Amino acid sequence: MSIKVLAVDDSALVRKMIGDILEEADGIELVATAYDPIFAVEKLKKHPIDVIILDIEMPKMDGLTFLEKLMKVRPTPVIILSSLSKKNALITMQAFELGAFEVLEKTEDLFKLTEMKDLLINTIKNASVSDVRKKLASRFQHSRESSPRAPQKLFTQSRETTDKIIVIGSSTGGTTAVADILAELPADTPGVVVVQHLPRLFSQSFADRLNTKTHMTVKLAEHDEIIKTGFVYVAPGDIHCSIKASGAKYLINLRDGPRVNYHKPSVTVLFNSVANFAGKNSIGIMLTGMGDDGAMAMKKMKDAGSYNIVQDRDTSIVWGMPGKAFEYGAASVVSPLEKIPEYICKFLNGKRS
Repeated sequence: MSIKVLAVDDSALVRKMIGDILEEADGIELVATAYDPIFAVEKLKKHPIDVIILDIEMPKMDGLTFLEKLMKVRPTPVIILSSLSKKNALITMQAFELGAFEVLEKTEDLFKLTEMKDLLINTIKNASVSDVRKKLASRFQHSRESSPRAPQKLFTQSRETTDKIIVIGSSTGGTTAVADILAELPADTPGVVVVQHLPRLFSQSFADRLNTKTHMTVKLAEHDEIIKTGFVYVAPGDIHCSIKASGAKYLINLRDGPRVNYHKPSVTVLFNSVANFAGKNSIGIMLTGMGDDGAMAMKKMKDAGSYNIVQDRDTSIVWGMPGKAFEYGAASVVSPLEKIPEYICKFLNGKRS
């Protein structure tokens, strides 16, 4: 039985391009299109729809308003497909919190390059089997005031943490998952490096929103800066982020290069560098996401002595990346999302599971 898709975009050309891509895809059918959300509502009344592809800026009603209304009355997996701008970056981060499954950048590459077409098709397939209500529950669970909650005080003693490093890899569903973990960590947590699959223009907005939810300081990673206790470094979009060693310190290493596993930044690039330079001084965390980016590299981290936490199936929006990490034997522990901060702090206090 085919996956039934509705494409909502005010551009007739974009709607045609989406149709052309999906016509070649096995098991996916574009059953309807709409040039604005008002028209989309009529199509939803006439057709059973499994996945919606949605633009942000449209006449009569913007995509964000439509998304919010949709999730209240008819929760459906939604893929945001939008041309990016600074304004759209802020709006789209809100879309994640409202329950959007994934965000893809609307560029010529998406419609021309085979690997980008494959990304759209794979995203639709994963969205079709996702639990939208789980995503919505996550949204309400993680909605907080602009000032962060007081984190759990799990450290049992004062300790030096400058020789430790925490790295997080995440993709689909990861924007709220990362925030949930950081909100529960004390301010003296070792430096954290995050690779979240996001386009470049979303990176700063993501870092800014994380900064309101944690007692740590969140910033975009910069090349050659020292990774410090109490700081979270978000990898910028469209460039690979890894670490390197300088004496007893770890530094951020940003470099250009081809996409790895469809992504730039890639979790694989970060985790491979951690295996090479940090080993037993590192904690690796693999969160919800499609595909297998970083999974084999996480196994290398474990072989080098890292303590690895893999998010479990039940709390993952997509158990792709964490599922593969588990399959490859990369996990020291498999944990529900809400327990991950506790595992981190126990490990830092010498209570390794």
